Amino acid sequence: MADRKPIILVDGSSYLYRAFHALPPLTTSDGRPTGAVRGVAAMLRKLIKDYQPEYMAVVFDAKGKTFRDELFEQYKANRPPMPDDLRAQVQPLHDLIRAMGLPLIIEEGVEADDVIGTFARIFSAEERAVLISTGDKDMAQLVNPHVTLINTMNDALYDIDGVHKKFGVGPELIIDFLALMGDKVDNIPGVPGVGEKTALALLTGLGSLQNIYDNLDKVAELGFRGAKTMGKKLEEHREQAFLSYELATIKVDCELHEGLEELQLRQPEVEKLAEYYRDLEFKGWLVELLDGQDPAADGAVDLSPDQPIARDSYETVLNEAQLDAWLKKLGSVDLFAFDTETTSLNYMDAALVGVSVATAAGEAAYIPFGHDYAGAPEQLPEALVLEKLKPLLEDPAVKKVGQNLKYDMSVLANAGITLRGVEFDTMLESYVLDSVATRHDMDSLALKYLGHKTVSFEEIAGKGAKQLTFNQVGLDEAAEYAAEDADITLRLHQALWPQLEGIDGLKKVFEDIELPLLPVLSRIERNGTYVDADMLRNQSQSLAKRMMELQEEAYKVAGQEFNLGSPKQLGEILYEKLDIPVIKKTPKGAPSTAEAVLQELALEGHELPGVIMQFRGVSKLKNTYTDKLPELINRRTGRVHTSYHQAVAATGRLSSSDPNLQNIPVRSEEGRKIRLAFRAPPPESGKEARKIVACDYSQIELRIMAHLSGDEGLLHAFANNLDIHRATAAEVWDKELDQVTDNERRNAKAINFGLIYGMSAFGLARQLGIPRGEAQEYIDRYFDRYPGVKRYMDRTRADAAENGYVETLFGRRLYLPEIKSSNGQRRQAAERTAINAPMQGTAADIIKKAMVNVDAWLTDSDFDALMIMQVHDELVFEVAEGQVDALIREVKHRMEAAADLKVPLIVDVGIGDNWEEAH
Repeated sequence: MADRKPIILVDGSSYLYRAFHALPPLTTSDGRPTGAVRGVAAMLRKLIKDYQPEYMAVVFDAKGKTFRDELFEQYKANRPPMPDDLRAQVQPLHDLIRAMGLPLIIEEGVEADDVIGTFARIFSAEERAVLISTGDKDMAQLVNPHVTLINTMNDALYDIDGVHKKFGVGPELIIDFLALMGDKVDNIPGVPGVGEKTALALLTGLGSLQNIYDNLDKVAELGFRGAKTMGKKLEEHREQAFLSYELATIKVDCELHEGLEELQLRQPEVEKLAEYYRDLEFKGWLVELLDGQDPAADGAVDLSPDQPIARDSYETVLNEAQLDAWLKKLGSVDLFAFDTETTSLNYMDAALVGVSVATAAGEAAYIPFGHDYAGAPEQLPEALVLEKLKPLLEDPAVKKVGQNLKYDMSVLANAGITLRGVEFDTMLESYVLDSVATRHDMDSLALKYLGHKTVSFEEIAGKGAKQLTFNQVGLDEAAEYAAEDADITLRLHQALWPQLEGIDGLKKVFEDIELPLLPVLSRIERNGTYVDADMLRNQSQSLAKRMMELQEEAYKVAGQEFNLGSPKQLGEILYEKLDIPVIKKTPKGAPSTAEAVLQELALEGHELPGVIMQFRGVSKLKNTYTDKLPELINRRTGRVHTSYHQAVAATGRLSSSDPNLQNIPVRSEEGRKIRLAFRAPPPESGKEARKIVACDYSQIELRIMAHLSGDEGLLHAFANNLDIHRATAAEVWDKELDQVTDNERRNAKAINFGLIYGMSAFGLARQLGIPRGEAQEYIDRYFDRYPGVKRYMDRTRADAAENGYVETLFGRRLYLPEIKSSNGQRRQAAERTAINAPMQGTAADIIKKAMVNVDAWLTDSDFDALMIMQVHDELVFEVAEGQVDALIREVKHRMEAAADLKVPLIVDVGIGDNWEEAH
């Protein structure tokens, strides 16, 4: 059939509902549902790719009633109203289909089935091949030697033989089949008591519906179960059966306004298609469109909204005269974009290969000096280039913009250049503008904000084990790639900054918090942390021994050996051998062995889940930390250098990787032992011994809650330096402070932190191991004693629903795409985030401001101290022993002054030879 280029008729209404209910829900970053649009569009793209049709139509039901509603008032009465999340996708889908160049047909007063049926009759009469794309079984009645069905959701094809195999009868009896058994979806009544097997027995035994009714006396002879009484039942419902026949019959004689010419595919409206892909955030399809690989569009296109991005205007600087000309240009512009090209993503090991610059959109250059592959063109010496660039790069009056300039700053620092004059960073501009709108790497930003697909590193360097380092990449390809980086960075700034500048709070977050933090993080990263490799190796051996003990314990409880790392084997032991009730399944239907499930089973008293959780925890510590940390020690510095990420966590929190310092567990003994290995370095000969100092904000999120809610009870507790958890317990259980038990304080702590994170009564009950009703009583009492907190939460939920975002104390916004979702679970999750994000985000802003202030003081002072880590609400320092007290005094003052709250900010300080001792 593919060779005959069939006329394709798509049942758009059928697929719209199927895609909505069968596929995972998708939303844009601003909360608009797109899953059904994407599902239907994906099927259309596949049809175009597979069949390359000349004629095709996508047919939808028209609004309003049809002749079937006049025949039977209850027709389709079982169908619920169209969900709001689906209704919102109808028009975007129609717009997208038209932009793809596909004829879209809606005939007033006629269902899509009847439009398709009429086209199928007309074209098959002309002996043209017709392919009907649908998931509805009633369409099988249209199949004939020229008409075939395809279910694009599973690629099943049905010709005449296929219909026989699928339904047990041929196309000529499909209407009769539906008339007998009915159709719940469309509320076609059929004959009560006649199911699929009975209908097939009647049809194969007696023929069509009319034949069956002409031979009711022969029904009893067919021998199927209930045959003896079926004749009477059929007679009772004769009128209903023939009504059902009429309802199930697809009309093939509708008066249509379109002929074959109107079904001819048009050229796609490529610019509109790109606009819709961008708006709906179908980024992969946008890439294909820009690359000329979209099945609905031929030829590559360039869709930059402002001006075309032509890479052939870039310059490769290979002589000193060119370099001097560019240096002069860089010094004369208000702002230029800057980027480094290196041999590694590891800022401590990366060697410079070249630099790229851009002074205006389309005006960019690559200055190479490190391409050393065989036959590489002669380049300027690195020393010359860096010597000439250094005054510009170090001049604070010469303004620069870059993408993730922290990396370039660190690489340049290793080469003896201090990058100053950093005025903008496009990664941070995007992140501050909307942290959840997109990923904040340059390729994603170029697609979202410029509609431009950049040259990827893999395109020029290859993939996997054979991937080249940048110094091995051919100079022509490298120059285009590098210059484009600078050019796109400048264009991104021009697109992002006007948006950011127009929102005063976000502008201040960018200028006062995020941008000043960039050099601070670069310094902390390069300072690194001394880690005792021998201690970690010993811990690895201890953890391996503990894993063996837990494994043996698991075998004993299970009554057999099994692979503790295999979810399948664990599931068989838990749910089949031990007969533990299944409380949750995976998306594929297997009983779940996820951590949350094991935790719940352990709380219910089952022994094996608890052992498995311990095993997993110890295994993670070993694999992630004690085994890996020694491998991360830099040979040149003897220290571990993490990477801090400013543009990952939606709330403004910093994250880190290689190693992830934020995830080192502190509640288990094994986890705390890892912190022992983060220590002050051994004293150097003739130098003062060093100490580790940890400065940690005390209960900062609860203090922020007190400030934001203005609750008098919380404000009083913090103002009088009371133990907040004991004070909460005293309020909730109506006791004096000195009468509160340790268990009551523990429960109050769970309530305090649980409510911050939007914990429900169910969650609190599970955490405390108490009945849900009792947990709800605790929460009700808490809100009764702290009414300001309740008012704050209610107000925050309402504001979030109205605005679509919440703000921190300093103006940072967190957008909440799901806050108006019709899906209750997703909406409630967004509401929980709305309550927590202002506290968590404000805490993040406070410690960032503190880091900037402390770094400025350290940089200007002669203290023998380094800021070496930031973890959650804590700053960690390495300092000469004789200066510990002075450092604590200065740091504590700056951290506690980082925000002016209605309650005091308190910093707890610890001192030790290692990080664990400093707690």
